[in-house]
Order: sequence, then C-alpha cells, then structure tokens
Amino acid sequence: MTIDIRASLDHCVKCTICETHCPVSAATPLFPGPKYVGPQAERFRSEEASVDDSLDYCSGCGICSQVCPQGVKIAEINSRARARMKAQRGVPLRDRVIARPSVSARLATPVAPLANAALANPVLRCLVEAVMGVHRKAPLPRFTSRPFQTRQRQRSAADSFRAKSAKVVYFHGCGVNFFEPRLGEMAVAVLERNGFEVIVPPQDCCGLPLQSNGLFSEARTYVRRLASNLAPYARAGLPIVSTSTSCSLMLKREAHEILGEDSEELAVVSEQMFDICELLADLLGRGELDRRFGEVSLTVPYHAPCQQRGHGIGSPALDLLELIPGLEVVEQEAQCCGIAGTYGLKKEKYDIAMAVGRPLFESISELGASIAACDSETCRWQIAHATGVPVVHPIELLHRAYVGEQ
Repeated sequence: MTIDIRASLDHCVKCTICETHCPVSAATPLFPGPKYVGPQAERFRSEEASVDDSLDYCSGCGICSQVCPQGVKIAEINSRARARMKAQRGVPLRDRVIARPSVSARLATPVAPLANAALANPVLRCLVEAVMGVHRKAPLPRFTSRPFQTRQRQRSAADSFRAKSAKVVYFHGCGVNFFEPRLGEMAVAVLERNGFEVIVPPQDCCGLPLQSNGLFSEARTYVRRLASNLAPYARAGLPIVSTSTSCSLMLKREAHEILGEDSEELAVVSEQMFDICELLADLLGRGELDRRFGEVSLTVPYHAPCQQRGHGIGSPALDLLELIPGLEVVEQEAQCCGIAGTYGLKKEKYDIAMAVGRPLFESISELGASIAACDSETCRWQIAHATGVPVVHPIELLHRAYVGEQ
C-alpha cells in the first residue's frame, strides 16, 4: 500500500515557511523552492505528466517537511515526483553508479590502495568528471582494505570490555563497513562498555541512495532484503542501533512513507530502530549509562545533520557529550552542509552544495577547532573537505573519554 502523502498538500496554506528555511533555493535560482515544486506543482501533476526540470535541484534534505506548521509532506511529495520524472526521462549512468555504494565498494576493496590513489589523482578526477559527471573536487571517502564485517568476524571474545547483560543489533551501513570501519569498532566498544552484547548480522545497503536518485524499484529490493535480515532480531525484541542517521531514518520512516513499503518485516524493524546516541541517551535518562569518563580537553563544533533532525529525537549527542569533563561543545546554528548524500557529488550540483554549506563551513573555521563532530558520514566528509578540519562521529568522542585518549 502506498502512503497517501499527496493528500497532505491540501493542508498547505502558502505561508512560505518552507521557502524561508530551504537552504537550496537560498543558494541558487535554479531551484524555485519547495512550495513551488511541491504542493503547488503537485496539484497539476498526473502519473503521465512531465514535471519541471527545477524539481531535480531539490536536495531532499527534508527541512521543508520538518518546519511545515501544517504537516505537509513536502520533501516526500518532491521525492516521488522526481522518481516519476526519472522514469519518464531516464536515469543517467552516473546516478545509477553512485546510488550503489556497496557495489562499487566491494569492487574497490581488494585493490583499496590503488583505488584510493586513483581517486586522489587530479588528472583522473578530471577525467571522471568529464566522462561520468562526478565533480572533480567532490568529497569521496577512502576505501578500506579490511571492511568492518571482516574485522568483526576476526575479533575475539576477549576484546569485550566486560560481561554482557543485554543484547543489541548493530546496523552499521555501507559507510562504516567500507569506509569508516574504525567508527564501527568504537561503536561496538562503547555499547559493550554499557553492558550490551553486540550482534552484527550480515547486511547490505539500505537503498537510500537509490531512492534519492529516483530509482524506487531498485531501492525497494534493497530495503526488502535488509528488512528480511534484521526482522528476526526485531521480532525477538532486540533494539537495532545505527551510527548512520540517514540509513536508520530510511528503515525507520522513509522507506514506508516514500517508497510505500508496508511489509510486516519492515514494520517490526522500524519499531526497533534507534540512533546510537538516542539509545545511549535513553540509558542516561534511566540512570544506566556508564558515566566513568576521562577528561577530553577539546573545543568541538557540533553539527546536527538534516537526517538526524528528521528522527524527531532532539539532540541526544549533545546530552551525552556534555557529560565528558573538559569537552566544550559548540552547537552550530547552520541548517545544512549541502551534500545531501549523493547530491553534492554531481558536477552540476557541487557548487550549489558548497554554497548551501558555506555558513556552516565559515562558522567551524572561525572557531579554529582542531576537530568537529557530526552524526552523518556524508556530512562529515563534506565538512572536512570544505574546512580542512577532521570531523568525527560523537561516538568517537565518547570512546576517547572511556579509554582516556586525548
């Protein structure tokens, strides 16, 4: 059953709050704003009708839906309309390639040093831009030679911090598995420190990049396969935690609302899906969090990514980080870094993405901090690319405090 998000457009009162908050329309005249391409244009669309090209400049950040006082599903309406447009006009090869990160990563992992060297070569990057349309300066992560799944299988039971009293399932996503395996190791260590036995089942991409590029049918295939893998644990009542705010939001809400997936397996997984900071903040609220933190003497700008705000859970990372002695966290007011998953990688959208994120980049640079924090992997890569400041997941700061690293 497809969710009738289109019906929500009748609640639009044209207050233009979504226009005011849209970071993309403020950065480029190519995007006339979420109200125009969303509720306003949707009234004139049909399943067969073509749509305005400007629709494709929506980044899908979701801010419009978050701020709408009438509850209009603006970003979701735009996403479905873009999928219809892509179905009519075709999807470029570039979009089909970058929308499958786990496929390209599996091909690159055996030759990771060579692949990383190639992606760092300016000449080859210019060639990739000319042939594929991926901007030569776009922030691309480095492949690892040892994916997180491999490391976890090789890990011995003696590596655990202490005996476990509860179980939790770790949904690590493509980012951790192929690009940031050390983050996965730290997440497992922090969860174990707090009494959890961490289960890491086989898993693949959540399908979000495919959905964002209008490839709904392919995205549904990934979602169904992943939900099938995770459902047995969810039915057993085990919480499923993720260090990726976008991937967890995909399983928690977006696959249902945008793709129209309503399987029992996805429903039960959705109910058990938690952001890792959300889970730890819940432990804090119950007085069960291990608060034996060592001092971490740093000033850290923190950016809550768009997808994290889409969870509607507040800012649990801030609640956790304020417990660390010596750590000064400076919450950033800028709304978006601009990358929006694969959006900012594209040749025609790179400059827009950089313009969207400029207020955030300038704020972080002005602080002169040696490190920044953000919950989303693609946002971390974008911020580090634009500022030259290393950006970590909040879990890394908690891990430092637990093990006494400075």
